[in-house]
Amino acid sequence: MRRLRRCKIVATLGPATAQRSALADLFRAGADVFRINMSHASHDDMRERVAMIRSIEQEFGRPISILLDLQGPKLRIGSFKSTSIQLSRGAQFAFDLDPTPGDATRVYLPHPEILNALQPGHVVLIDDGKVRLHVVEAYPKKAVAIVDVSGTVSNRKGVSLPDTEIPVSSMTEKDRADLDAGLNAGIDWVAVSFVQRAEDVAEVKKAARGRALIMAKIEKPQAISRLEEIMDISDGFMVARGDLGVEMPLEKVPGLQKRITRIARRLGKPVVVATQMLESMISLPVPTRAEVSDVATAVFEGADAVMLSAESASGHYPIETVATMNRIAEEVERDAFYRQIINAQRAVPDPTGADAIASAARNIAETLDLKAVVAWTASGSTALRIARERPGPPVLALTPNRETARRLAIVWGVHAVVTEDAHDVDDMANRAAVITRREGFAGAGERIIVVAGVPFGSPGATNMVRITYVEN
Repeated sequence: MRRLRRCKIVATLGPATAQRSALADLFRAGADVFRINMSHASHDDMRERVAMIRSIEQEFGRPISILLDLQGPKLRIGSFKSTSIQLSRGAQFAFDLDPTPGDATRVYLPHPEILNALQPGHVVLIDDGKVRLHVVEAYPKKAVAIVDVSGTVSNRKGVSLPDTEIPVSSMTEKDRADLDAGLNAGIDWVAVSFVQRAEDVAEVKKAARGRALIMAKIEKPQAISRLEEIMDISDGFMVARGDLGVEMPLEKVPGLQKRITRIARRLGKPVVVATQMLESMISLPVPTRAEVSDVATAVFEGADAVMLSAESASGHYPIETVATMNRIAEEVERDAFYRQIINAQRAVPDPTGADAIASAARNIAETLDLKAVVAWTASGSTALRIARERPGPPVLALTPNRETARRLAIVWGVHAVVTEDAHDVDDMANRAAVITRREGFAGAGERIIVVAGVPFGSPGATNMVRITYVEN
């Protein structure tokens, strides 16, 4: 199951891909990571899907990563006497703590923390921005707003607050229960929703206790204003363009996508570009030209992975969608301009021995036209450093830890193999050559470069390189 592309594919699971056979088909078509969205999955659903994925992993002999996406706080208005109301532009409308059904003048907002945080001038969006208001009066138990964009508002619609920092944790009690269940089931990554500050990520990392890596979903303006500190503490990132495009001007999203992608690469941490990438394939067997260009842009930019949401979870053509995304990525990576763009974005290595060695290994491999860069890695850090360099030759990560191999399945260009740790330098070189040939990356008489840390098994101790021949 050697992939012919470096950019990975994340496929969200749902009703359209609930059967084991569908999951196996998704993997064959090109999915490297399966996302379980806890906004729509019960604990039993999640455990069943994890078990199926691990069964497929065993069948194909390849590590598969599982991304558990936490729901986060869901801010919603209350209900109306007549189920829905029509708000006209210029009309005055109030949000308050009165639980009685609302009307055309007011509605219950069961979030006192929002009312305490709202200030005059703040924007309030209802139903993913379909209705827009701005606050003119703010009190501890009531906010009065003026309608800027008219529309119909019905019961329990969601509320977005692009200007307001809400003093709530990104983790609800449901999220804590979902996280515990996911960790016990053996998931690999946790995506954190509603991130506003670095402390939101730190809270989830503390709860996970190293049993999974933590991915911050960048989807709120408050996160953009603290981007560096959030990205510093996170293990990976998701450019959640759907929510980001609701709470910020749409025209800013492409630039933010590039900014986040480049910071992630500089930090050597994986970044996933998500939302509406092949949206039309929910109901059609082919994408639009604009969607193809959108996926291609993320691949050209060097994103570690591109993600499918409803397309693979509830669409009519989940397998075709993954196959289409796979073909787009392969074609982009064959393009003559791809390598030029990737090389032009290369970050300067950090002034550490491990980063200098990773940079040198990439340079040697490309100068000598070696067939692969092989990284012996216990924690995955060596493979991440090599991947940050975006080398021309493929990257093989050899690790004694199955959990590490699974976590690396989301990282650009990394083909992870679980194997016993090296015993000495000769064993390191010899087995790297054998595995590289077995996995189809090099033939007899061809050369590879091996990167490792001595003593073996010490996380983060990348300190040596060796060029070796693949024997007959």
